[in-house]
Amino acid sequence: MKATIEIDCTPDELRATMGLPDVKPLQANLMKDLENRMKDAADRMSPENIIKSWFSLLPIQSEQIRNLMNAMMPGGTKSTSATDSSKEK
Repeated sequence: MKATIEIDCTPDELRATMGLPDVKPLQANLMKDLENRMKDAADRMSPENIIKSWFSLLPIQSEQIRNLMNAMMPGGTKSTSATDSSKEK
């Protein structure tokens, strides 16, 4: 003998019928927390913030950094700093 039972209900109705807890509020909170963490991580990894963190570790002045960047770039402008003027003497 073969019997087939077809139940037509939503997942929420089946969960309530079986006595399982409603996890939608928990899932919504976790997803919101995950979204906030991902946004924070993306903000920390923005090029502007990465450069700020790199330059905050260097003990040199911002003008010296600019001069260093210009010297490393092809076609960069030549700047006169204390080290350049000492080479000319």
